[in-house]
Amino acid sequence: QVQLVESGGGLVQPGGSLRLSCAASGFSVIFSRMSWYRQAPGKERELVAKMASFSGGTDYADSVKGRFTMSRDTAKKTVYLQMNSLKPEDTARYYCNTWRDNVDYWGQGTQVTVSS
Repeated sequence: QVQLVESGGGLVQPGGSLRLSCAASGFSVIFSRMSWYRQAPGKERELVAKMASFSGGTDYADSVKGRFTMSRDTAKKTVYLQMNSLKPEDTARYYCNTWRDNVDYWGQGTQVTVSS
């Protein structure tokens, strides 16, 4: 049974950092494409970062390039999103996603609020 559980969100001041975690169960993260999305109130969900299966190659939205880094720990079956130099516009609920066997799986999300 595929399950994704995010953690690590919170309130942070502009310029601060957070590291989000996504614990996966029911599958191996190395064999699956993994992604981070976010959704702010009144806005559509948007892709923030994605990691290819096997190679682990990453790609980022232009709005977060150079500030966010996605990584994985295959032994812990966890993917991470390191977020630095956070801005108020990064405020959103962040979701972990994987796509397997033509099915999209989502976690419950973790809230990130960037405010002074």
